[in-house]
Amino acid sequence: MVKLQRVNQQNTSAVTEFVLVGFEQSSPSTRALLFTLFLALYSLAMAMNGLIIFITWTDPRLNSPMYFFLGHLSFLDICFITTTIPQMLIHLVTKNHTVSFASCLTQMYLVFGVGVAECILLAFMAYDRYVAICHPLNYAQIVSRQMCVRLVLTSWIFGMVNGILLDYMTFQGPFCRENHIENFFCEAPIVIALSCGDPQFSLKVIFLDAIVVLLSPMVLIVTSYARILASILSRASSSGRGKTFSTCASHLTVVIFFYTSAMFSYMNPRSTHGPDKDKPFSLLYTIITPMCNPIIYSFRNKEMKGAMGRALGRGNLAQAESI
Repeated sequence: MVKLQRVNQQNTSAVTEFVLVGFEQSSPSTRALLFTLFLALYSLAMAMNGLIIFITWTDPRLNSPMYFFLGHLSFLDICFITTTIPQMLIHLVTKNHTVSFASCLTQMYLVFGVGVAECILLAFMAYDRYVAICHPLNYAQIVSRQMCVRLVLTSWIFGMVNGILLDYMTFQGPFCRENHIENFFCEAPIVIALSCGDPQFSLKVIFLDAIVVLLSPMVLIVTSYARILASILSRASSSGRGKTFSTCASHLTVVIFFYTSAMFSYMNPRSTHGPDKDKPFSLLYTIITPMCNPIIYSFRNKEMKGAMGRALGRGNLAQAESI
């Protein structure tokens, strides 16, 4: 039962809990199938991202800035997927889908903070590729270790500060309407629509913030790859073009996955949204993208495949010796 507390003398009540509808209306067999599927995807994402973190920190052959950024991207993916999927898995096998006001606020803050940090980090990774390809002789001086650390810290700090702003805009008003959230996690535009006051101002602020957070890094990404493309086309050797493009294709694929789903969720009018549209895109950027990132990078990068083979080989060797 929904907990309510009196807030005035006019029989108006404030919501203290939310109900995450998620896949509640699905049949038991469908929920069991979804639980198995999402548990497998979550486990795969955790294992693959964990492996990338391990090899980028321990393999001396992967000591370039690109792999430094990739390791932090995998860490962000682990944080991002863990804020939503474990809770969804629990709700798929239990009847109680309620979450407290504080839990909803905390989850939304983590989704905002980590998501924004990942947007900015993807832009810095595009800049890294631009410097490596277009200014190879000065690459070590421009993208030094100290610069890499500063860029990663910048993405984290901006994400966490931005999360505070967006959380405030979402929860600034009282909630006294319907408390059912038509998604499997606390997503800002849906929660704002449940507020007692006029949600238009908060929605406009979040929309403007999404423009800044998504489009500003996108400008850096597009500019970097436009210059990379010009550099590739100016090269005479077709083999050199293919090798250079291969190093960028993985990052471009990840950018397209992440930005497409995020833009749909936060830059579209709410009138065009609905549960049937929100859930697939929410699943795309909360579980599919974090799972695909390490797979895309490992399959398209010979150095990553070699490092993974060496790491798994050492693990098998150690297990054999222990036996």
